[in-house]
Amino acid sequence: MAGARRNAPPREEVLAAAMDMIAARGLEKLTMAGLGREVGMSSGHLLYYFHSKDELLLQTLEWSEGRLGTERGRLLTRPGTARERLAAYVDLYVPDGHRDPHWTLWLEVWNRSQNADDDARERQAAIEGAWHRDLVALIAEGVSRGEFRPVDADRFATRLRALLDGFSLHVAIGLRGTDRDRVLAHVREFLAGTLLAVDT
Repeated sequence: MAGARRNAPPREEVLAAAMDMIAARGLEKLTMAGLGREVGMSSGHLLYYFHSKDELLLQTLEWSEGRLGTERGRLLTRPGTARERLAAYVDLYVPDGHRDPHWTLWLEVWNRSQNADDDARERQAAIEGAWHRDLVALIAEGVSRGEFRPVDADRFATRLRALLDGFSLHVAIGLRGTDRDRVLAHVREFLAGTLLAVDT
């Protein structure tokens, strides 16, 4: 295995290739053998590095979330009102459409988590926690600036993310009548009635 370690492509290249395959062919077509062919490794070598397909999928999700986290940080720290940045957060959160690769992967990892060990569950919770903390901070900022109504930021963020998760699931699986544009319109209406200050 020493030779395999020397000749293996960088971990990020493998994870990027896995994400590209999901985007191009769907998660059901992602196999260790097929991914190995993409990156010039055998499926046995991939299993040596990732130990299981579940671990490969979780690491791919973490890699994808890292990229989204960078984009989220850029959006949330840019100049502008809290209202504008909340709209950007929602836009980033909701899937691009049916079979959005990130959401397809997210759903598969959570489905497999029923049999996951504590470490995997903690890593999944860390992904969710990052989205939640950023939203809480943004809502608290908007409240302090008078852009949002005086709500409990943590409780409101929990409810808003539950709404976003439900709608996003419908978009990702292609449920009729819940395309991305309609979902964003529903969320805007919800926010206008519950969070946005009347005179903004």
